[in-house]
Amino acid sequence: MSVSRSASRTIMKAIRVAQFGGPEMMKVEANLAIPKPSEKQILIKVSAAGVNPVDTYIRAGTYAKKPDLPYTPGSDVGGVVEEVGSAVTKFKKGDRVFTVRTDTGGYGEYTLTDSGLAGLLDDKLSLEQGAAIGVPYFTAYRAVVTHGKAKTGETILVHGASGAVGLACVQIAKAHGLRVVGTAGTQEGLDLVTSLGAEAVVNHRGDNYTQTITAACGGSGPNLIIEMLANVNLEKDLQMAAQKGRIIIVGSRGTVEVTPRLTMGKELTVQGLMLMGSTAEEWDQMHAGIKKGMAAGWLKPHIGHTYTLEQAPQAHDDIINTKGATGKLILKI
Repeated sequence: MSVSRSASRTIMKAIRVAQFGGPEMMKVEANLAIPKPSEKQILIKVSAAGVNPVDTYIRAGTYAKKPDLPYTPGSDVGGVVEEVGSAVTKFKKGDRVFTVRTDTGGYGEYTLTDSGLAGLLDDKLSLEQGAAIGVPYFTAYRAVVTHGKAKTGETILVHGASGAVGLACVQIAKAHGLRVVGTAGTQEGLDLVTSLGAEAVVNHRGDNYTQTITAACGGSGPNLIIEMLANVNLEKDLQMAAQKGRIIIVGSRGTVEVTPRLTMGKELTVQGLMLMGSTAEEWDQMHAGIKKGMAAGWLKPHIGHTYTLEQAPQAHDDIINTKGATGKLILKI
């Protein structure tokens, strides 16, 4: 039997998408029933919800896995546990938490999530920062540590380091003793990446910027490359990578023509990443790594811009079309 909700409130407000399409498909509905948790779920009163590029692909109907319509977008939230299912022992009412995925959508006043896909939020971080942890930091940990097999002393290139995932990669790489080279497309982004301790930061809109990166790596290229926009940069990554380098593809928005022979002479490894393809053991490893980062104080999400729930369409437009990402976009609920 679930712990009963102390408040008498039964209705909530949330974004609903009734038809796949543009950002305008997201509408605020104010008379939705607050869901009840099953035995392994927790109900969270949401304070803030993170906006991720994948949210826009799902809303547009172009993502491989489509939700049943209508649905509420959003996987990352920061909030407070309102109610727990009968089999949940990890959380209690009143706990400050973040999520990596939700079962009923994060763009609303309440959401349900499987208790295994939520974590306790360290007191050093705000609930808004909690909404910026889930997908960015777990993706970054999987890219740098799980798939990337980062080793202390190696050089990592974060190609697109000023966005939410990129900044998380920089923080995780620094914590693991790597030498970090990051790229960004605006001065604000360059300054932000520099402030996190990157040894070299390069504007990827500049002429001959790949030569600058190679020089910053001592002429041999980066051992590990985290790629946020493979359809634009993959060929460049193959050219820059060091002997036996690893390239981890986190994001791509189209096709690209590459020269396969570049992978041969240097025996490069190119690997794609899908966060929700993680095994149970990998989820445990990521949770442990994120918890350690919060406790140590190096895990510090950067909020790029905050929107109201009603401004969700603008947030979706901005995350795709604004040039020069700087941190995580969140909805303040």
